[in-house]
Order: sequence, then structure tokens, then C-alpha cells
Amino acid sequence: MTFSIVAYDPSSDPPEWGVAVASKFLSVGAAVPWASAGVGAVATQALANLAYGPDGLRMLASGRSATEVVNALTGPDELREQRQVGVVDAAGEPATFTGSECLDWAGGITGKHFACQGNILTGPEVVDEMASAFEAAKGELGVRLLAALKAGDDAGGDRRGRQGAALYIVREGGGYGGGIDKAVDLRVDDHEAATDELLRLWDLHRLYFPRPEELDFIVIDDVVATELRGHLMELGYDAGEGAGYDSSLKDALWAYVGTENLEERWTDEAKIERGILEYLRKH
Repeated sequence: MTFSIVAYDPSSDPPEWGVAVASKFLSVGAAVPWASAGVGAVATQALANLAYGPDGLRMLASGRSATEVVNALTGPDELREQRQVGVVDAAGEPATFTGSECLDWAGGITGKHFACQGNILTGPEVVDEMASAFEAAKGELGVRLLAALKAGDDAGGDRRGRQGAALYIVREGGGYGGGIDKAVDLRVDDHEAATDELLRLWDLHRLYFPRPEELDFIVIDDVVATELRGHLMELGYDAGEGAGYDSSLKDALWAYVGTENLEERWTDEAKIERGILEYLRKH
């Protein structure tokens, strides 16, 4: 009832593992995607055995390859012919399995560092287009995963329609504040254009949770300080009546940044991150 891609990006620093999925299934992001930094990623679907997620990650963490994990998960499962699973391991090696009793069209494809799979699809072109889009896309793993998901959706996707979509990515220290590895966990639970809505949420995620290498800081000189003070005063913040980047302006700017959830773009230096400035100008 689903199409998904699991993938690994060794070019990221640190490396990333992730899953993107779409389906005519409520809250698909709560069931299909599983991933652990330094370990791998799993997508479990069709007549999904949700235990494939945590069990697969434990096997991957023990050093088993993606193929070994797929075999270990499906081998003893009496309902394996109704299951579907995709896996990438710690080294990015992929494996995919589609049981013979999954509803047509069902199947999967693997490539360098990724596996695409789906069931109840309009046809094999869905996973073929996903694979081509992932291989052709440029940029970070999230961009490439979403390019694949959009390509699959545009190719026909789930032949029953659209409802849920999700993007899940892990990297070491990639979470909010750096305390956990969950870098992206976006879910569209019930939407008539779930993949498009997921793309909209991704744009917001990049605003609120930028990667460190994406940050662009501008020195707050007198001209920038005057602009900031004006914007903040219009929004009701007490930015003071002084000149330059004094404590009153800094406190007002910090209050605004906290209110708008832009603190991942903050610095205590006399600088402002370009994303904050552009956001302030628009709002």
C-alpha cells in the first residue's frame, strides 16, 4: 500500500541514513520508516510487520549486512510473502524484498546506496522513476530522497490515491541542539496531496533547522542595526532608542528569534544570520 526509498549518504559530514515514504495509509510515517545513525535504515510495508523496524536495526547494529538482515527478517516469517522491506546497512549496501503475494503492482529496485520498493502501485515505472530521480538529484540526502518520492508520485504512485507521506533522516548529533541523532522527522498524516505537503514542510524545516554549513552571518553595522531596530519596533519589541547594536537591540532581537523559533540561526556575536534578516523583512 506504499512506495518508499531507503538510502545512505556518505558525502555528508557526518554520514546520513534516511527513508522517504508515501502511501494511501493514515500516518504512514509512524509505521514504515526506521533508521539509526551509524547503523542503517529500514522501510517495512505491504502487510507490514512493524517489528522488522527495530529488529532490523538491532541486526544491522550487530554488523550484519543489508542482505543478511532481509533474509533473517523474512526467513522465519510465515507471512513473508505478503511483506515488503527495504534496507541499507552501515556501509550503504542496499537490499529489498517483495513477497510473491503482495498486491500488484509490487516490486523493488536497488542502486548505489539506495533501495526503492512499492506495492499496489500503478506499475513498475514508479520505482524506476524514483531510482532515476535519486541518482540524478544533487544536494543533501533530504533533497534527493524527496526528489525520488516526488518522481514516484508523479509517475502514478499508490494506485488507490494519496493520504500520508514522511521523511526520516538520522546523522550523529543531527537533532535539535545536537543532543540526539534524529535530524529530520517530518510527517503528513492525512492530506489529499501528501507528497506536495511534505515538500512544503521540508522548506520550513530547512528554515528552522539549518545545517551549520548553510549559515551565512552578516555583521550588524550601524545601517543594519537601524533596519533591525525599525522592524522590531514595528512588531512591538522594545529595541531601545540608541544607535548601533547595543544591549537593548540585542535583547529585542533575541526575543524575536526565540518567539519565531529561529534560534538555530542565532549567534552571540554582533552578527545576524541572513535567514533571520530575510524572515524579519518578510514578516
